Amino acid sequence: MFLAAAIGSAVGIANIWKFTYVAGGNGGGAFVLIYVIALFCVALPALVAELMIGRRGGRSVVGTMAALREREGIGRGWKAYGVMAVTTVFIALSFYCVVAGWTIDYFRVAVSGAFRGMDATSSGAALAAMHASPMRMIVFQTLFIGLTVWIVAAGIHAGLERALKLLTPGLFLILLIMLGYAMIAGDAAAGLTFLFRPNWAELTPAVVLFAVGQAFFSLGVGVGVIMTIGAYMDRNIPIVPSGIVIAAADGAVALIAAMVMFPIVFAHGLSPAQGPGLIFATLPVAFGQMNGGAILGPMFFLLMAFAALSSSITLLESIIATLEDYTGLTRIPLALITGLALWLVGLGTVFSFNLWADFHPLGFIAALDGRTLYDLKGLAVANVLMPAGGILLAVLAGWIIARRSSAEELGMRRELAYRGWRLLVRWVVPSVVILVFAVNLLA
Repeated sequence: MFLAAAIGSAVGIANIWKFTYVAGGNGGGAFVLIYVIALFCVALPALVAELMIGRRGGRSVVGTMAALREREGIGRGWKAYGVMAVTTVFIALSFYCVVAGWTIDYFRVAVSGAFRGMDATSSGAALAAMHASPMRMIVFQTLFIGLTVWIVAAGIHAGLERALKLLTPGLFLILLIMLGYAMIAGDAAAGLTFLFRPNWAELTPAVVLFAVGQAFFSLGVGVGVIMTIGAYMDRNIPIVPSGIVIAAADGAVALIAAMVMFPIVFAHGLSPAQGPGLIFATLPVAFGQMNGGAILGPMFFLLMAFAALSSSITLLESIIATLEDYTGLTRIPLALITGLALWLVGLGTVFSFNLWADFHPLGFIAALDGRTLYDLKGLAVANVLMPAGGILLAVLAGWIIARRSSAEELGMRRELAYRGWRLLVRWVVPSVVILVFAVNLLA
């Protein structure tokens, strides 16, 4: 169940939606190669570090900072990292629930048969119609938040464990069924060639940074969610092998999803470089034209909803665990209050696509002119808070926590393996994330 929770946390919309459109827009094979290398050389060491810190502290992310101050002598200022991490999760979850609501909406649309005969123009119009309707978006945002709150309020065993027993294997089962269909009905040769044959002319510094950033941040490292899951980790579960399984599962979902989508895209003469619209604007065209699309379309958006829900319940759990540590309230009222707060803040995202589409709160700053509330929240999380969290995590694990403590917690039998991990966490992880951080700020 620990692995189900950790994999569920790591595998979300970013693995299916963002990975495919970023890989499609950055040449395919070269991007995928760098992504896989970065997943195991940069993201995995940081993931192991966060699991180690979580189990060492044994509490929520803010509570773990307090526990480490007592046990390891870390400074009081590290509490600010815990507060920043929980704040990052709250902001991210507020807009994540809105986008996740789109997957439920599109599942409903796919089941109704509305994709049949759809072309690029009508598909774009359908997406625009959804974005133009705040009430429609609010209905599915509310439904998704309600599901998330209901599961988390039920508790670790009756809520998270029971849901993840269904969601995590269900996600992989749907993916594998879709993969089999895509290999038969799609242009498998073109799709797999695009994904796994690197075109070195496409390998620019920007592509490398995109791939490294996708590998690192799709795991959700640095914002305390993995740390919270690590706090629930049994002492007899080995951290490093568990981290390898989590990272491999995270990468596998991204790659299999791409292996599903690109053969379908190429089979119908569509472009892989469609950007964020690849899922919601381009694929419905393919589902509407292909044999079996009436089955594959609903299955795909059900997969997206499963991935979103498996992540959202672990994200919300990290917030509730912190509030439980620092309030006298029980889990149910905390989940309800937090869910309401997420819903209210999420309205800013909903209205960014319609009523407030022309509202640019930081338009007086040239670099942020034209950015809606949704854009600003996304930039703050992806370009500032998550990189800052990743850097601080590496500093804490590699430089602040005593060597004997991390060695004891990781239980690596080979000294060389431990030294390699420590070298990566101390030098490679922060250096790479600082570079991505700097490029994002200048973008």
